[in-house]
Amino acid sequence: MKLNHVAINVSNIQDSIEWYCSNLHAEVEYHDDTWAMLKVADTSIALTIAQEHPPHIGFEVENFCDLANGSEIKQHRDGSYYRYEPDPDGNIIEKIYRIRTAK
Repeated sequence: MKLNHVAINVSNIQDSIEWYCSNLHAEVEYHDDTWAMLKVADTSIALTIAQEHPPHIGFEVENFCDLANGSEIKQHRDGSYYRYEPDPDGNIIEKIYRIRTAK
């Protein structure tokens, strides 16, 4: 398992993109009206609106079966699978599984 991203809720995606780019020299990997993925040094930061995603920490897992524990498994736009689960204090952990293609 490895850290994939940290997601925070923002009130305006575009305003937040501009702030992170200006203040932290972020690079925009993707954005639309509901979320953005930024790269700051070696860290990915997802900017989300509360109606779409909770604030969370995302970890990439090696096997699909690592998702099968509790809540519903969903699929991202990029084809990856994910599941949210709370830790004992209610912080949300996202587990992500990406199908790997043979090389």
